[in-house]
Amino acid sequence: MTDPQLSAILAFLGGTVLAFLLTLPYVAWSYRRRGEFGLGHAVLAFGLLVYALALWTYTLLPVPDTTPAWCAENAVSHPQLRPLQFLRDIRADQVGRGIRATLHNPAVQQFVFNVALFVPLGMFGRQLFRRGPVAVIGIAAVVSLFIEFTQLTAVWGLFGCPYRLFDVDDLFANTAGGAIGYLLAPVLRVVPGRRVRQAPDVPRPVTTRRRLFGMLLDLLAVVTLGGLLQVATVVSLELLERPTPPSWVLGTAVPVAIVLLLVPLLGDGATLGQRAVLLRPVGPDGGKPSVGRMLVRFLVGSGGYFILSATAWSGLGTLLLLVNGVMAWRPRDHRGLSGVIAGLRVVDTRAGAETGAKVDHQDATLESGR
Repeated sequence: MTDPQLSAILAFLGGTVLAFLLTLPYVAWSYRRRGEFGLGHAVLAFGLLVYALALWTYTLLPVPDTTPAWCAENAVSHPQLRPLQFLRDIRADQVGRGIRATLHNPAVQQFVFNVALFVPLGMFGRQLFRRGPVAVIGIAAVVSLFIEFTQLTAVWGLFGCPYRLFDVDDLFANTAGGAIGYLLAPVLRVVPGRRVRQAPDVPRPVTTRRRLFGMLLDLLAVVTLGGLLQVATVVSLELLERPTPPSWVLGTAVPVAIVLLLVPLLGDGATLGQRAVLLRPVGPDGGKPSVGRMLVRFLVGSGGYFILSATAWSGLGTLLLLVNGVMAWRPRDHRGLSGVIAGLRVVDTRAGAETGAKVDHQDATLESGR
């Protein structure tokens, strides 16, 4: 496997892991900034994550073993500070004539690669962040300069010596790539699901997909928080040479209590997943549910699933989760099994008590068209 192939694989795998960890905060940001999720926008955001890691892998990896002996023989001690040196390198490396010979010229390939590496930055800068040409080109120049100084300083002193070349021509090529990317950015408009239909502060109906999405985010939050707690605690206790608690305590019990019980009790009754998609439960009076109703919802809903899954009744827990999923689709108000038993409704947080009821009644009509 070549270095570029390895860098591409690492960038994609790293981007996937980061996307998993950042799903909940991204969804919460998207609903507050855009008013809704938008699959197309999420696809572009994932592409940005992979691209950001690709910049790191392609410019800094692979990292050699920078021992004193290696540095004495291989360290890049003199930066390339002559502007347009790449033109001299192209003439020096040219073998033969014609377009084919030029395309096989390593100096040409290196320059074209440095331009192409920053084309996505220009495209994302214009399409995702809505920046103008001056800002996009300036960002490309600053990012390129940061990378070059990172290479010059041996990753800011983390390694024994510089192992990549600081090249002033790379600044020119990267900045040109950002400018080209800005011009090519309209190509990304073909990605569907990017446009926002209404202003961010306008309440949306409580649909099946939105309810299920909130439930999925709750499960994701429990798994992510449980994993982070386990890693942090195990590493800390291992260093202190102390015994570690059972994995289900930190992996399940604590995150379930935080995400599905503590957050709703201390807030407006919504779980982390519901808060991300701007949903909240309300009692019969349209206000925050009572503690008793929230406890019933917890036991009949996702909390009951996790409790049963940790016992010999795991099959019953799976059945409970499926029933909750089905009942988030029917009845039409998407109350779910826990909502029906606890006597709760789910409304958009952007709607007041009266508006929330009105939006709920509109749900059946809009849902039939989805």
